[in-house]
Amino acid sequence: MTGLDDAPAAALAWAKAGKGAALATVIETWGSAPRPRGSQLAISQDAELVGSVSGGCVEGAVVAEALDAMGDLTHRVLEYGVSDDEAFAVGLACGGTIRILLEPVGGGLTVETLTDLVNRRARPEAVGQAVNVASGTTHLIAADDLRDRLNADRSGFEPDGETFVTLHAPPLRLAVVGGVHIAQALVPMARIAGYAVTVIDPREAFASSDRFPDTTLVHDWPDEAMVAFAPDARTAVVLLTHDPKLDDPALRVALGSDAFYVGALGSTRTHAKRRDRLADLGPALDRIDAPIGLDIGSKTPGEIAVAVLAAMTQALRRP
Repeated sequence: MTGLDDAPAAALAWAKAGKGAALATVIETWGSAPRPRGSQLAISQDAELVGSVSGGCVEGAVVAEALDAMGDLTHRVLEYGVSDDEAFAVGLACGGTIRILLEPVGGGLTVETLTDLVNRRARPEAVGQAVNVASGTTHLIAADDLRDRLNADRSGFEPDGETFVTLHAPPLRLAVVGGVHIAQALVPMARIAGYAVTVIDPREAFASSDRFPDTTLVHDWPDEAMVAFAPDARTAVVLLTHDPKLDDPALRVALGSDAFYVGALGSTRTHAKRRDRLADLGPALDRIDAPIGLDIGSKTPGEIAVAVLAAMTQALRRP
C-alpha cells in the first residue's frame, strides 16, 4: 500500500477527531479514465484530501458532493464523463467516464466498520470492503473469500451487480535475484509501481545498502532465500545475475510456485542453454520470460528495467 492508499486511515482519523468525513471510491470506469476501480479519496469537512479518484480532474466536484453527504449521512453515486456538461466544467478531459461511490462516515459506513478496516490494513491483512450501492450498507470480507480478487489484484462488482468490493491488499511482491546494475534501476521503479521489493544476492558487495537504500536485502544462496521468500500468486520473480550457479537454483523454486511472473536475463542463445540445463522441469520452463522484458529495443540498464516492469505489469493485468 502506498501513500495514495491511506484514504481509509485519514477518514477514520478525521471522524475520531469529531470532523465530518467521507470516503469516495471509483466503482466503474469507461475509456481512458485516469484512476482504476477501487481508487479512493478521503475528504474531511474542512476539504482536506487524502488519495485520489481522478488525478485531479473531478476532485473539486466530489468534495462539494461529499460536504452535502456529510450533512445528511446519505451515500450517493456520482458519474462524470466527457459527454456531460458537468464533466467539462470539472475538467474530465481525458476521454473517459467514471462512477464514484461516496460514503459519509457515520452512515452506511459506520465508524466501527471503518476502524476494523483500518486495523486489518495495518497488520497488514488482505480485506475486502463490500458496499451495496443501492442501500449503502457496508461489510468486510475476509482474505479467504477473496482468492480470485487477490490473484487478479482487482476491485469490482460481485455477480449480483449491486455489491462493489474494494480490495485492500498488502503490496505486490518482487524478488530480484542479483544486485546488478539493472536491478539498481528496476528496484525504485517497482517500488513506485507499488511493489515491496527484496533483493537476493549472496555477494554482499552487490546487494549492499549503498547500492539499494531502503530495500530488503537477503545474502543467502538464492535457492534457500527463494524458499524462505515463498513466492505466491501476488509475486513476481526476476533473475538478473547471468550466473547459472545463482539463477538456476532460484528458478527451480520460482517455477514450482504460483508467482505470476518469472523472468530471466539472457539472450535467446543463453536461454536455450538454460533450458537444456533445466530440461527435467519440462513444460514449467515455458513460464520463463526470456529474454526478459517486453521487446522494446532496450539497451541500457534503465531501458531494460522499464521493459521488465512493463512485462510484469502485462502479466498481472492481462494474464
